[in-house]
Amino acid sequence: MRNSWTFDDIPDQSGRIAVVTGANSGIGYVTARELARRGAHVVLACRDPGRGQAALGRMRDELPGARLELRRLDLGSLASIRAFAAAWDHGRLDLLVNNAGVAMVPYAVTADGFESQFGINHLGTFALTGLLLPYLLAAPDPRVVTVSSEGQRFARFDLGNLNAERRYRTAFAYVQAKRANLYFAMELQRRAGRRLRSMAVAPGLTRTNVLTGGANSSRGRLYATLTGLLVRLAFRPTEEGAKTSLYAATLPGLPGGAYIVPDGFLQLRGEPTRRTRERAIRDTATAARLWELSERLTDVTYALPADQDGIIGGRRTRSSSRGA
Repeated sequence: MRNSWTFDDIPDQSGRIAVVTGANSGIGYVTARELARRGAHVVLACRDPGRGQAALGRMRDELPGARLELRRLDLGSLASIRAFAAAWDHGRLDLLVNNAGVAMVPYAVTADGFESQFGINHLGTFALTGLLLPYLLAAPDPRVVTVSSEGQRFARFDLGNLNAERRYRTAFAYVQAKRANLYFAMELQRRAGRRLRSMAVAPGLTRTNVLTGGANSSRGRLYATLTGLLVRLAFRPTEEGAKTSLYAATLPGLPGGAYIVPDGFLQLRGEPTRRTRERAIRDTATAARLWELSERLTDVTYALPADQDGIIGGRRTRSSSRGA
């Protein structure tokens, strides 16, 4: 019988400052709640102030005395992302959980003109992490956890059609954006070296409103009814889906560059485990090209100074001093 990892296995998080994007519902809500339950100071970064305030109130009812705050963040707007980062006033950031995203939505563009699934799920995440990087590097042991999807395995990643330049297909755009999340998390680790730990996770089939809320809420009653029924019958509870995020965010000794997925059939359900045999993890050339493209599109450049061992951007540099 395999061992089951539970929320009770989360170590004390007292003293850590965490940001969880999309924390007003679903996996993000559970992730934020359990981090706060273990003592972390958690910032709920939410797009909709009304939903965010409701989530904050609900969480405070569940966890009286928890250290919580709400801040507005719209990953579909580079201006909102820059405002969020500019207003950061905690001096450091120990944990960033890049959870927010959209899934399987009709074609739409962000405030900056990007296809919404690529723009929100990847470019927004890329920009936010880069702008918060100075605060992450100010922490003693920073982690970045980026939520990808088991569906990324089915992506035919096309660098020439990331922004629906030629054709838009809803499912194709979604799994491609989730593959981009995995590329980003792995490339961030390569470039950061030992300055931080970057992990990616796949939650498995999980009951959240990502398929029925947000942009999908305008698809009509029939879509909402059928999708809601599918989610209830085939998908597992939200708490189970949040396990991989919390495992990656809190497991002592977990190395940077880890990809955490459910250990069951097709990564759809099961207990968190580290997966190393994934083509995207080894595809460093595509990840590097995506990184360069993302910097150009967002105008966000990562400042990664060399560490004490001469590591910069995941590569060893020559010392500027010479021995006598």
